Amino acid sequence: MNLPVRKKLPHAIPQWVAEGSWFFITIKCVPPGKNQLCRADTGEAVLAAMRFNHEKFVWHYRLCLLMPDHLHGVLAFPREPGMETAIKNWKKFVATKHGVKWQRDFFDHRLRNDQELQEKTSYILMNPVRKGLCKRAEDWVWVYRPSDRLPPQW
Repeated sequence: MNLPVRKKLPHAIPQWVAEGSWFFITIKCVPPGKNQLCRADTGEAVLAAMRFNHEKFVWHYRLCLLMPDHLHGVLAFPREPGMETAIKNWKKFVATKHGVKWQRDFFDHRLRNDQELQEKTSYILMNPVRKGLCKRAEDWVWVYRPSDRLPPQW
């Protein structure tokens, strides 16, 4: 059965959105259901690649959580290279070096206020519990929170 090709989602951050605004990001692997991310070799490498881009100011992230076949994050991006380019380059690096097969696109949602930021943070942290992968959110090892500070001024 041939499925329709989904339109490409726009990921350009509009000029009226403040640089450094937080975004909720979901990046999925293919095929769904296959554990590509929550293995010792791959999981550590994916989180290390996230940290590298964070330290090089490609993005600033508040939270990254790996699930077996997708990841969630709360990230902020500078105008250049921007969200789409930063994530595309990161996905290409992780796919090439570590064999992760990513879905073509990704989902993003701008977090408009502190309440949305807190809601998405809670949603992300509780995801492994809801899926029955651990009993308590704090037991999940595939999570990284570098800081809860505001992103730097680019």
